[in-house]
Parts: sequence; C-alpha cells; structure tokens
Amino acid sequence: MITGKNYIGNSLQASGSNTHKTIDPKLNTENPTIFVEATNDEVDQAVDLAWSAFKEYRKVSGEKRAEFLNAIADEIMELGQELIDAYTTESGLPEGRAVGERGRTIFQLRSFATLVSNEDWRGNTFDEAIPDREPLPKDDLRKTLIPLGPVAVFGASNFPLAFSTAGGDTASALAAGCTVVSKAHEMHSGTAELVASAIIKAAEKTGMPNGVFSNLVGRGITVGTNLVNHPKLKAVGFTGSIVGGRALFDLASQRKEPIPVFAEMGSVNPVLITPNAIAARSEEIASTYAGSITLGAGQFCTNPGLLLTIEDGNTGAFIKDLAEKTIAIEPQCMLHPRIKKGFKENGTAVVAQDGVQVEGKVEVGVKENYADSQIVSVSGAEFLANPKIHQEVFGPFCVVVRSKDEQELLSIIEGLEGQLTGTIIAEEEDCNTLADIVDALENRVGRIIFNGVPTGVEVCPSMQHGGPYPASTDSRFTAVGTDSIKRWVRPISYQSFPESLLPSALKR
Repeated sequence: MITGKNYIGNSLQASGSNTHKTIDPKLNTENPTIFVEATNDEVDQAVDLAWSAFKEYRKVSGEKRAEFLNAIADEIMELGQELIDAYTTESGLPEGRAVGERGRTIFQLRSFATLVSNEDWRGNTFDEAIPDREPLPKDDLRKTLIPLGPVAVFGASNFPLAFSTAGGDTASALAAGCTVVSKAHEMHSGTAELVASAIIKAAEKTGMPNGVFSNLVGRGITVGTNLVNHPKLKAVGFTGSIVGGRALFDLASQRKEPIPVFAEMGSVNPVLITPNAIAARSEEIASTYAGSITLGAGQFCTNPGLLLTIEDGNTGAFIKDLAEKTIAIEPQCMLHPRIKKGFKENGTAVVAQDGVQVEGKVEVGVKENYADSQIVSVSGAEFLANPKIHQEVFGPFCVVVRSKDEQELLSIIEGLEGQLTGTIIAEEEDCNTLADIVDALENRVGRIIFNGVPTGVEVCPSMQHGGPYPASTDSRFTAVGTDSIKRWVRPISYQSFPESLLPSALKR
C-alpha cells in the first residue's frame, strides 16, 4: 500500500509540511496520494543510519549479499499488479512496458547476485614477499576492492523501475557492499515507495542491518542538495538531464571532501548512414529508424536524434520516406507535462535556426501530453556552424544532416560533444573505407553499433553505457551491466599484513 511517507531505514516517517501529488499524464490529472517530502532532519537521519549500517554491511559476505539481492527481486514480484498500476498511472507508459521493465529490474538484481556470490569480481592480486631479493627485499603485497560507503541514488524520469529505486545503480551499489539512500523521482513517488517497501522487506528477511536502504521523497532541489552535502555520503548515482547531472557534479566537487558523481546525462546518439546503404535498402532503414526514433515516445537516453548522411541523388527521397514513416506512427503519451513542455520548447528552438527544414511533423490529433513527432534536416555546413542545432530534444525528434562529402561528415563527428552511442549503417563494400569514421566515433562515444539501432541496452559484462562528457561524468565507467559495480568501490593494498588481519578475500 502506498502511504506517501519516507522510508528512513525500516521506519515510515512524514514529519514535513511540504507535499506533492504525482500526475497521470494520460488523463492530465493529479493522482490521489499526497506525498510528504523529506525534511532536512529526515535526510540527516537517513544518511546517518546508512553510515551506521555500512560499518556492518561492508563486512557481509558476498554470498549473503547475493541472498539479499535475490530476496529484493522476489519481493518486487510479490507486489504484483499494484506495482504495475502505480507505474502506468504515474508515467503514462503502457502496461507491457511496465512488465518488461520490471523483468529487466529483476534480471539486474539477479545478475549482481550471481556476480558477488564469489570473490572473482574483485580481481584480487597477490605479490608474495621476496625477503632475500637484491638490492632490496620485496614485501608481501595484496590488493582488493572495498566499498566506498553510503551512496545516493537519484531515480530517473524515463525508467521508473530499471533506473530508479531498485534499478541498476541501487543493485550494483548494494552488491558492492555500499548502503543506499534513494531519492525518488517526484513523478514516480508511488512506484518508488512500493519498490522501497520490497527492499525493506528483503533486508529484514535476510538479516541486513537497518539503514542498508532508505527512500526519500521530494520535489525540486532541496532534498537532493541536502543529501549530496551530507558529510557521510560517499558517492552519487544519477540518470537524467545535463542540467541536473552537472548541478549534482558541481555540488559534490565543492564539498570539503569531494565525492564522485556518476551521472549519465544527455546524448543525441549520431547514426551515420552511407550512400551505399541508402541505395541498397532505403525503405528498410527508414522503417527501422522511424520505429527507433518514436520508441517509448522518444524518451530513451539512446534515442537516435541525429542521422548523418552524405548527400547524393537518393538522399532526398530517403529523408522524405523517413519523415512519412515517422509521423505515421501514432503519437504516444510522454512522461509528464514538464517533459512535453521541454520537448516543444527545445524542438522549436532547433527548427528556428537558419537552414533547418521541417521534413515532417505530426500536425493534428495530438492530445495534451502526447508527443508530436518531427523530422528536420539541415546541410552539413549549417550544422557545423551552429551548435544550437546539436542540442538534445528529449522525445521523437530527429535531425538529418546532409553532408557534402566524407570530410565534412568527419568534421561533424569530431565536433560533436560526448555521446553514449554512435551507429554505422553500411554495406559490406563500405567496410574498407570506414576506418576514419570508426576512429572519430571512438573518441566521441561509449558504444559503437554496426547495422543496428542504439535503442536497447543489453545488461551484460560487455555493455558500456557511458561516454565522454556530457554523455556521462566519467567515461571510464558504465551505468549498465555487471561492470557498473566498479563505480562504488576503490582499490586498497595491504603490505606485510598478518594473515589473521587480512580481509577474507585476500587470505591464502
């Protein structure tokens, strides 16, 4: 049952006076539950409790942490239809998407449980002593990874389950041995509370310390600011806008003890389509990308917002076909009125730039919070000259760039900001001419796709979901897949230590 309160460890609290309601974007009406936002004192309580619990939880064996993660997955499933209903009424997303995202969340939790059920993930190293080495003896050295401490996880607007309360950030942090204080996204406060209740039940059933997890409610920046400023907080996970991620990054870096912020932010995910590919399968590519551009109302961080072509006799027909196929797809509900407002404003700003041509736009029959898909085009020269055309428009909006030649296309790629993905759509005969394109993309993106779509992020060890700034704040790490656990740990060496004092992972 949704109460509208904050979880401070296993205690429900609501001592504040600031409240809010979530919105059903399909109906454009408020949902009934009143959520009481966390006070400064409740934020302090949550982090203090997380720090106290961390001292115990960091020493819990990987096998027991795996039991905890699997129990969370079980308890989320026990929520049944209540969770699905909360998800759909707070997000405007369909039930099928809710069920699929719940499955992804469960899979992530179980994947991390498998990972930490033994110590191999730490990559422990052992350098044995050589006391008689000349000219100097060598001491015994052993290195492992240890958890950072309490982590703040900020729920994402576009993934109420998989990137939120029990999503990848929380799952990987708990797997690493960190405690978590979750800041619920205000759009999904009810969904977040239900998932938080599942985590608390799992913690109690598996004997985890009180404070291993808390969930806070709040609009605006007050709760998040107080959370990041707390001296006992040691790291932050965030998925969202460049503005929000950068604000948290700056806040964390200005603390007396700066802490890392692992923020996954904006990306237009450039897609290069060769002339040979357009000549060979123009209609197939247009159909595929119309679906990818509009998938989930374009509200994916890997949404293809930029298509790069080299202009020839087939380019115009391809762009026209892409536009027709895109706007023929039925408009979908966006996540929230504010997101629809931002979509309209940012799209309008791009269209207003010199040289930008509207190739197709949904003009009629669009409900209040539904997205009117749009395809625009611009020359390579105009794109290079105007950074305002480069900005992300969060929704089903795509800019097609008509480059005059390969050199101009390379200049466009090299001039882009950091991106999560880059895609190459090409024919076999193109492969011996793509080396420079691949080199340019390697310096701009975290994942390169060949003859596919960027939408769809597999949860596996080889996935890299992150890229050069502003795609993420640290391109060395991923926010998806089991390697994302490495964000929440740091290396430590033990030199000439007695066996009895070493952590169990380093004992022979």
